[in-house]
Amino acid sequence: MLYTAGFASIGLSIASWMMSRSIESRDIDRADRWGIFVGQWAPAFFALGNAMRMEEEMGESMPSERVERMKSRARERMPVG
Repeated sequence: MLYTAGFASIGLSIASWMMSRSIESRDIDRADRWGIFVGQWAPAFFALGNAMRMEEEMGESMPSERVERMKSRARERMPVG
């Protein structure tokens, strides 16, 4: 969902720039500011998407790795007899 939001913000940035440029009779600077403002959302959404993906991958593998580590430590501590 976050990657989709990132791509949507890119499209929204272009659309807001074009609409601001054609609707307002002010200088083109205002249109550029709107486009840049909305366009800055895309990197944040992509970064959040990457962070969530990494969290999901690590969240699934971490418990099993911890269990295996605990089992191997328990085997090492058991007296051989």
